[in-house]
Amino acid sequence: MEDKHWTVEINISEDDTTTQARAVLFTGGSMRVTGKGTARRNPVDRPVPEIGDELAVSRALEDLGHRLHAVASSDIAHLSGPA
Repeated sequence: MEDKHWTVEINISEDDTTTQARAVLFTGGSMRVTGKGTARRNPVDRPVPEIGDELAVSRALEDLGHRLHAVASSDIAHLSGPA
């Protein structure tokens, strides 16, 4: 059995009230899947950048998971049926 190593790179950008995250999965092959997430702070809330980072990144990873599942579902659909 061959071990595989996949890498997720996370990039975060923010301004006064919005944090955006991008999670990119690199499989070592040609496949790359990207998920995006956003968090918005209510202007009346205290500015705590870590919370915005956590929310935006969690949403980007969730989006990445859904997109990767869609890729797998598409692959299954293309390979189903007689060989």
